[in-house]
Amino acid sequence: MSVDVLNETDIEVDEIELMACARYVMEQLRVHPQADLCLTLVDETAMESLHVKWMDLPGPTDVMSFPMDELRPGRPDEEPAEGVLGDIVLCPAVAARQAQAAGHAAEEELLLLTVHGLLHLLGYDHAEAVEEKEMFELQRQLLLTFLATRGRRGR
Repeated sequence: MSVDVLNETDIEVDEIELMACARYVMEQLRVHPQADLCLTLVDETAMESLHVKWMDLPGPTDVMSFPMDELRPGRPDEEPAEGVLGDIVLCPAVAARQAQAAGHAAEEELLLLTVHGLLHLLGYDHAEAVEEKEMFELQRQLLLTFLATRGRRGR
């Protein structure tokens, strides 16, 4: 799996941990091993521009997902489709504020947003209550199991 991280901000982030999280989620959801993903970290001005352009909403947001080949999670009984998963754009400054409000580390918020963005790339949504419950439970499960395995991966 190809996961690139482009940090276009002055904020230092653990790029290796973000890549590990993305790879973990992709493996768990049986994304094709040759799938490509790009994580880009931007400042609030850049994120606000994207938010206005693509969502017609003011202000910066925490994460935006831009799917490419509309890949879906693989099923145990079939070979997953090859292709480009897409791009996830993260705003570390917004993530840091959200983390502080939630009482956890900014790094954990960025991991949560990475999982959230990946689920959107794979077709999950939270517009309806049923969809939200399914997506957020899967998001929680994936993040918790990733965090639990950190020690076994040398962290």
